[in-house]
Amino acid sequence: MPIPSRVLGAGVNSLATVSICGDGVTGLVAAGTTAATALQLKFVYNQVATTAASSGVKLPITETGELIVVANDGANSLTVYPQTGSTIDGVSSVSIATTKRAFFIAVSLTAWVSILGA
Repeated sequence: MPIPSRVLGAGVNSLATVSICGDGVTGLVAAGTTAATALQLKFVYNQVATTAASSGVKLPITETGELIVVANDGANSLTVYPQTGSTIDGVSSVSIATTKRAFFIAVSLTAWVSILGA
């Protein structure tokens, strides 16, 4: 995986470095109880700090080869939804237990696979 400081050190500008290495956010608050009302994720690396019961987040539009990381540091399980028309592991949502992490990899334009932390 590319390291931002090395990419920048090679003379690549900041915007291109984010495109190569990804970006991250901390302190997210999960929302809603359905795919339609869940918090829309906008970053590659996402740390969810607050998870009310039954709340969730929604992955971005599926692009083959995309990788999204979600950390659940909230007090409740976190529901993760795909965009309409897509699935995660062949289903409409998955759950990340509290203090666990998950990788989501887009294997097609409509399918994510997950690697959930134990």
